Amino acid sequence: MRTIWDIIKAPVITEKALIAKEATRDGRQLLTFRVDRRATKPEIKEAVERIFNVKVDRVRTVTYQGKIVRRYRTEGRRPAWKKAYVTLKAGEKPIEYGEEI
Repeated sequence: MRTIWDIIKAPVITEKALIAKEATRDGRQLLTFRVDRRATKPEIKEAVERIFNVKVDRVRTVTYQGKIVRRYRTEGRRPAWKKAYVTLKAGEKPIEYGEEI
């Protein structure tokens, strides 16, 4: 049994993700998280709602395949991972992370 802390691994703190978080559309905030590869959209929605005490409007996910990495003669692969774009409902309190960067 996975807990909500197993589903949401970490926020994605890149320039693109932080710009999307600051630019609200119609009063809705867009958040980006790195999530467990087996997590479904309803599980991600429930985890964000319980962790941050907000209402989620919708969840979009993207699965990235691991890149091939070469080290001298050997070749390997980075692990695949999943990213979730979570849109909060209009009027919800903004979630703060990554402001000290």
